[in-house]
Amino acid sequence: MYLSLVVRYDVIIIGGGLAGLTAAIHLRKEGYRILLLEKEPYPHHKVCGEYLSKEVLPYLSQLGIQLPSNIDITTLEFSTRRGRSFQLALPLGAIGISRFALDNFLYKKALEMGAEVIFSSAEIVEYEEDVFTVVNNLKQSFQARFVIGAYGKRSHLDKMLTRNFIEKKSPWLAVKAHYHWDAFPEDLVGLHSFEGGYAGLSKTESGAVNFCYLVTYESFQKTQSIPEFNEQVVARNPYLASFLKEAEMIFEKPLSIAQVSFEAKDAVEDHMLMCGDAAGLIHPLCGNGMAMAIHSAKIASESIHNFLKEGKTNRAEVEKEYRAQWRRNFGSRVRTGRRLQKLLMTPYVTDVLFSLAIVFPGILKSIIRRTHGKPLEV
Repeated sequence: MYLSLVVRYDVIIIGGGLAGLTAAIHLRKEGYRILLLEKEPYPHHKVCGEYLSKEVLPYLSQLGIQLPSNIDITTLEFSTRRGRSFQLALPLGAIGISRFALDNFLYKKALEMGAEVIFSSAEIVEYEEDVFTVVNNLKQSFQARFVIGAYGKRSHLDKMLTRNFIEKKSPWLAVKAHYHWDAFPEDLVGLHSFEGGYAGLSKTESGAVNFCYLVTYESFQKTQSIPEFNEQVVARNPYLASFLKEAEMIFEKPLSIAQVSFEAKDAVEDHMLMCGDAAGLIHPLCGNGMAMAIHSAKIASESIHNFLKEGKTNRAEVEKEYRAQWRRNFGSRVRTGRRLQKLLMTPYVTDVLFSLAIVFPGILKSIIRRTHGKPLEV
């Protein structure tokens, strides 16, 4: 039941990850009244590769954001599950930064800019007569001209919106933990294959090594636990065997998320502009999900600004243009990731793919080129 008092905003943002927080900062910079709803207080860890492509740094700089990390990643190391490996220079490079630090940093920046943040989940979103009404789990009611959906990979809101992907079971599970391992170079990101999946390794701003992997349920269910899977499957890759033997886990236990879906999604749902993973998830092997989330926030913020302040378009045109911009900037990247996802479903094909990348580095260079963008500016 809605409360009688309804608080009104220009834009309500559902979800306080990279896309939601960046949109809040951008839109506050333009002078709009912003409400952000986020389920969990900051700081908190998230399952993520924690590799941020430098393509978004010019844009963040223009928003007044200087990232709290000196981890400069310039090299990609690649290995097959049998231990064959090679290294490749990354064209743009990346910043190594944990979501624990980055999300909290952006949250404080959003507060400094004047955004309002309520730690709660959106339970109801309704659109009627050109106005959104959002009700959270605290039974508070809010209204706005625009709503940005930036709530991540999956939510009960996806069921409310009857999005196609939410009814389909995904075969993927993701696992993450931070480790202490002095031997790992700061300038390196590693991608290492094992049966049914692959793992990423890179340093974060604290010096901790982020170990994050994606695996099929079919492979994972052959064991009873994450430690057992690491020992019996992951460690068959010689490089990962050395890492797991020598490194010391900092977390009390690994984080994990289930039902990681790479199905196609619409960038606009019931007039909500979807951002980040809520609009489309790129396969982690492509290493560009964090940058895409920030970039999508830029596109959504500029679309809303054009509508509210400059009066260039009506709502239907805003939604049409946002869809077109999303497809233009991310469509080919997500399709590349989806093709990789289908290939990686078969362990034999995974091994062949990693082996080919070693023999023919141009394959990997092509994947990097197809999944990363050019430096982004306002």
